[in-house]
Amino acid sequence: MSHALQDPRPTRARKSAAPTSLTQGHLPRWAPAGIAALSIALGCGLGALFGLHSKVQWGLLAAFLFVVVTYTASSLIENRRQAKDRVATSVVWVCFILALVPLLSLLWTTVSRGMKVLDGDFLGHSMNGVTSFEAGGGVYHALLGTIEQVALATAIAAPIGLLTAVYLVEYGRGALAKSVTFFVDVMTGIPSIVAGLFILTTWNLMLGFGPSGFAGAMALSILMMPVVVRSTEEMLKLVPNELREAALALGVPKWRVILKVVLPTAIGGIATGVMLAVARIAGETAPIMLLVFGTQLINNNPFEGAQSSLPLYIWEQYKVGSDASYDRAWAAALVLIAFVMILNLVARGIARWKAPKTGR
Repeated sequence: MSHALQDPRPTRARKSAAPTSLTQGHLPRWAPAGIAALSIALGCGLGALFGLHSKVQWGLLAAFLFVVVTYTASSLIENRRQAKDRVATSVVWVCFILALVPLLSLLWTTVSRGMKVLDGDFLGHSMNGVTSFEAGGGVYHALLGTIEQVALATAIAAPIGLLTAVYLVEYGRGALAKSVTFFVDVMTGIPSIVAGLFILTTWNLMLGFGPSGFAGAMALSILMMPVVVRSTEEMLKLVPNELREAALALGVPKWRVILKVVLPTAIGGIATGVMLAVARIAGETAPIMLLVFGTQLINNNPFEGAQSSLPLYIWEQYKVGSDASYDRAWAAALVLIAFVMILNLVARGIARWKAPKTGR
């Protein structure tokens, strides 16, 4: 009986019958870096040989050669299956670098050109008494306007967007929820000039109010609201239903479950979504031009009189065309980037502080 169950093939035959397509060879660890260096050298050489003057063309040629050489080397040394895997990885790396290069270039250009005039005097003074063609002046009035307008827009849009998302996730059923979702999707694609025209028609022309930072903040809140709704809705959907069911099984009312369980669990993602919405509106210029008008003076009151903002200040200075105005525009752009970055760091800190702690 035991002889009948034995495999009559010899051991060596069984080993030789095993597939060897996955064990032919393997590229060394330094192969991707070497292939990348070779592709860059070939791309630069071919670009110079064929007279390609743009360095972007050289980079695209090197990226194409990197994928081709990777596939060829892996096919010859390893196998076609491993070669396809390496090509997919190479394409991901190439796309990552192509997305990273413009960002780094933008940051480098903004920092290098913006640091020429960025100092304490630039941050602490306005353009009062300074003509646009001469050196001097500062960005204080525009920075103050941006802070006040973004803060007011956040105070309007964040609670409304949060409550709308809670309704859609926790309570929304039927035609009303579908209608709200549809209009939120429509509002996501509204151009900023349309939001500015709507506030100009209703707040300024129909109700008779003049230009102010609050009018601009209302237009910015329209642009901010759908981003807050969408991001908050997705974060609330990620909260496990087991947490809700466990709290409800203990007899906790649903509103208290949302307040004490659901929202604290998703607070990190909600804060990130709000900061994405803030970054969305911080660089808007069209509503500010229509509703706030811009001024060279300091206006601490966002509810009365014209104000300025960093995007509007950048546009005004760049429009002048002098060397001094160009330097001020780049410095203001650097201040705007730093402003958004600081807000993101603060939001991450608050989210980490308020996130529920898990005991071990």
